[in-house]
Amino acid sequence: MQVGIIGVGLMGHGIALNVLKGGFPVIMLDHRGNQPVDDLIGMGAEQRGTPGAVAAAVDLVILCVTGSPQVEAVLTGEAGVIAALKPGTIVVDCSTALPESTERMAAMVMEAGGRFLDAPMTRLAKQAHEGTLNILVGGEADVLEAARPVLDTFTENIDHVGGVGFGHRMKLLHNFVSIGHMALLAEAAAQAAEAGVDPQVFVDVLARGGGAGMALERLRKCILTGDASDVPFTIGNATKDIDYYREMAGAGAGSRAIADGVSAAMGAQASAGQGDAYVPELTRLFRG
Repeated sequence: MQVGIIGVGLMGHGIALNVLKGGFPVIMLDHRGNQPVDDLIGMGAEQRGTPGAVAAAVDLVILCVTGSPQVEAVLTGEAGVIAALKPGTIVVDCSTALPESTERMAAMVMEAGGRFLDAPMTRLAKQAHEGTLNILVGGEADVLEAARPVLDTFTENIDHVGGVGFGHRMKLLHNFVSIGHMALLAEAAAQAAEAGVDPQVFVDVLARGGGAGMALERLRKCILTGDASDVPFTIGNATKDIDYYREMAGAGAGSRAIADGVSAAMGAQASAGQGDAYVPELTRLFRG
């Protein structure tokens, strides 16, 4: 199976690396947003100049771009994927996107003779390079089984969460909880620092009580040393994901009050020029 990868950024580079290690030929989109790809080219990966040129040469296309506008541009734009799809080609969207957009894009892919999975990722770039991502798959079971040999090369867990669009629904729910926990903890850490609480005492008390969990482990180093590198995920991207969740939630009658608060708190930092800072840096930025 020939594999195309569009979006060789922090996450996509790790995916490409592990697909190559798994023995699958890889063709990448040559794009200025890519991470350095010399190592991938040294392993046999090739590059093409347009999404359509990638799609025309492969049996499965992985998209790993920023969000719905980028997914739509890659699929439907001039020299896009859909116009060049071979019959039966599988499009796997590993981006974080709006479910409504995902459903529209999937319908267009299928109308063009392709097959579609939304398969957004949880975990971070470190796990992408280790080949231990989790993915949340929306789509038909037979399409997932056809794609599974490729997906297995860069994942630890694959959860089939429903039909097309449900992968992205579950990802937005996941990211709201994950980012919301980190934002809450960052604000508490900032208040603790303002009050003169020893950061080691703060972390130890939370770890032995109701504050224990993944958010604390991800922010621990930054709280104690100021090093934000454990979570290389920007405040700008985190705010985008929360706002996608808010847009999804806005279609129903349920509350989104907490999401609105998280968006306002993080969005204010992005608007103040901190959008490229990593999320753990909120422990400092929330001190004002």
